[in-house]
Amino acid sequence: MCLDVQPAAAGRTGSVSSQVFRRGLALKAEVADALAADYHSRLVADIKANQYLFRSGRLRVYLAREFGFCYGVDRAVDYAYQASRRFPDRRIVLTGEIIHNPHVNQRLRDLGVQFLTDPGQSVEGLGPDDVVILPAFGVTTELLGRLESRQCTLVDTTCGSVLNVWKNVRRYAQDGFTSVIHGKYYHEETRATASQALRYPGGHYLVVRDRAETGLVSEFIRRGGNDRALLERFDGAVSPGFVPSRDLGRIGLANQTTMLASESIEVGEMLRAAVRDRYGDAELDRRFRAFDTICSATQDRQDAVMDLLDGPPLDLVVVIGGYNSSNTANLARICSGRLPTFHVADASCLVSPDEIRHRPVGGQAEAAARGWLPQTGEISVGLTAGASTPDVIVGEVVERLARFAAGPS
Repeated sequence: MCLDVQPAAAGRTGSVSSQVFRRGLALKAEVADALAADYHSRLVADIKANQYLFRSGRLRVYLAREFGFCYGVDRAVDYAYQASRRFPDRRIVLTGEIIHNPHVNQRLRDLGVQFLTDPGQSVEGLGPDDVVILPAFGVTTELLGRLESRQCTLVDTTCGSVLNVWKNVRRYAQDGFTSVIHGKYYHEETRATASQALRYPGGHYLVVRDRAETGLVSEFIRRGGNDRALLERFDGAVSPGFVPSRDLGRIGLANQTTMLASESIEVGEMLRAAVRDRYGDAELDRRFRAFDTICSATQDRQDAVMDLLDGPPLDLVVVIGGYNSSNTANLARICSGRLPTFHVADASCLVSPDEIRHRPVGGQAEAAARGWLPQTGEISVGLTAGASTPDVIVGEVVERLARFAAGPS
């Protein structure tokens, strides 16, 4: 692996304050065994080799062709392990969860990595001897500036797909376009993306979560409306000083990379139509921009789960991933329209052949369901996992399914 060590970009004062590792720490081979021991699964490898099919007695488990750790997540975890090996005598701190998976974050705690979100931790308590890991989602420009001012060593694991979105948001701001971001305004990635618009004077953003919110913005673009009412509706989801009647005249589309890809496309089409209706075809290119910033890994996993649903008949689908994982929630959302679907955090959620703990689609809290697994006859289960779920957890779920299904057919 190429080692890229360089100072951070100069801040507003022009001073350079932090050393930054952006391409690993030249210890990839040294941490490979530890990563394999913590996250890989022999069972999952065997299932892949068997055409993504697991058979045990009356149970058939059909595994999606794309699932689990994506390149960006794999890279982020790899860099965190390298940092732990490279700096054994220095405090290592994560700004927050490196990815949305409790198993992975706990394993990093076990390695001695601290979390800035823990009680008693703060940016002000950091100094030049500390190593700070930036997560795969990235961090806001404000937080990055604060870390640089503390002269910390930074290990930047920001995903390349996220960086691509940032590049377009900065370009929008430079050219006087407001970024309309399809995402969750409270999500770490969306907050980091939105902050990129504020790097330039007059830069603005507005975050829309779904088609319904996009519809409100589209109607405002078409017909105008009350600025105050729209600002109240999108409280917390707009940039400081945002004026809808002024700042929605020229917009550029962006997205949180883990959103439902088909919905991001539809959001763009709705906004484009609204701009065309208001200003006409002649003005469209001058007032609306969109670039393809849908993460390929997110798209691949969503396409794979659609293929899974269109394959051999299934009785139910189990989707594995952290409950705060946006891409996992969207996989469950796709499946729930077709089959009984259970979004579980890990194998412990499969309590018994009769009971399962899961996060219902659209719900906020874990719930219990009974009678989830057919007790007689052949069982066909579709299985997928979010991009932050390691193979070891997928393997544990398959093993528990096999145990629960064991017995007379």
